[in-house]
Amino acid sequence: MYKSGKFAALAILSTLAISPAFAQEKSAALVNGISIPQARLDLRIKAATAQGQPDSPELRKAIREDMINLEVLAQEAVKLGMDKNPDVIQQAEISKQQILAGAYVQDHTKNHPIGEDQLKQEYEKLKANLGKSEYNAKHILVETEAEAKAIIAQLGKKGNFEKIAKEKSKDAGSKENGGSLGWAVPSNFVPEFANALTSLKKGAYTKDPVKTQFGWHVIKLEDVRDLNVPVFEDVKPQIQQRLHQQSVQGIINDLRSKAKIE
Repeated sequence: MYKSGKFAALAILSTLAISPAFAQEKSAALVNGISIPQARLDLRIKAATAQGQPDSPELRKAIREDMINLEVLAQEAVKLGMDKNPDVIQQAEISKQQILAGAYVQDHTKNHPIGEDQLKQEYEKLKANLGKSEYNAKHILVETEAEAKAIIAQLGKKGNFEKIAKEKSKDAGSKENGGSLGWAVPSNFVPEFANALTSLKKGAYTKDPVKTQFGWHVIKLEDVRDLNVPVFEDVKPQIQQRLHQQSVQGIINDLRSKAKIE
């Protein structure tokens, strides 16, 4: 025969009270009677040591003091009613979302590790995309085709490329260096620019203006050299991070495709 609801509830509460699993959580500190759980302190210590700080009595004391400071400030904020402020409520919700999203991504990454073979395949793909050569280029960027043609004509009359770049180029990042873009692989540039650059001979410049999304270019090839590609082990961490970011973006895209967004 079942107990009535009232007595069943009392029985459950009695069981919880004596069960070690539901015993009062260990406290790291009491602030105005409010407990800072030891588990919270342990989590902060775990995060600190994960970032390279050695676990020590000094570290534990510093983190405990910091958490007490946070607690007294938070309590004072509640006294002043700041926990009811709409902006504060929204910020708390955003923080909660970020924590939950981060936990989900960490769990997914843990359960779907990137294997060594996958890393090596990505390395070979990136290496092929880089090519075998890198180019030392200069350019002059202007707004119109007519301006670019006028510059080409000026260069044909022994005009100084670097001087013209400083005077007329719209590319603020290179004009002060005489239009120099430094050493780079073609894949660093938009296709139109890359195609024109790789078709030039050393020391030559484009005889026709090159149009890209940025404007009209006059391009000069200073030099070409063999590309020294880093070995796999040297770039493995960066490749791992790249694939991880791709994986996270894939998760987001998949979840968005299944979500009802209005």
